[in-house]
Amino acid sequence: MTDLATPREPRYAGFWIRVVATTVDLFVSGIVLTPLLLAMHAGDYLSMANKILAEADAPLTVEQLQRLLQKHAVGLGGPVDVLVQVVLPAIAVILFWRFKGATPGKMLIAAKIVDARTLGKPSTAQLIGRFLAYVISMLPAGIGLLWVAFDKRKQGWHDKLAGTVVIFDDGEQAE
Repeated sequence: MTDLATPREPRYAGFWIRVVATTVDLFVSGIVLTPLLLAMHAGDYLSMANKILAEADAPLTVEQLQRLLQKHAVGLGGPVDVLVQVVLPAIAVILFWRFKGATPGKMLIAAKIVDARTLGKPSTAQLIGRFLAYVISMLPAGIGLLWVAFDKRKQGWHDKLAGTVVIFDDGEQAE
């Protein structure tokens, strides 16, 4: 008698383990972006600090510091900042998803993003849609992200909209 292998339900990555993965991803992106942002704006921050110190009455109260920070705030948010802080990280995340199936945090917990129907690699369009759908997941007080905790397949709204799921990589799913 031969034992026929029956496909088993994948192990979905739940809310808390995905929080761990996201924390790792934020830490990694901070390591990459902080030196770049400091290189771009260190002079601006030092100039602002010098202006604040020149106008400050010692000792400074919290309210005085807040007023001085608002008065001398560094003008960030130009096209280069948008490129470095938004566009490049978005491209990096989508490329990690496309070529590795996961970001560094998900790789650390041995999870990957797959097509919800086939459990194979999602299309590039699905991955771009998943990234953009994070906005929808976050808008109503993050309910779409919290949805992972209650959903049978552990899908957030961004997963549902893109047709993806996050599963533990047991090495048995279809490519």
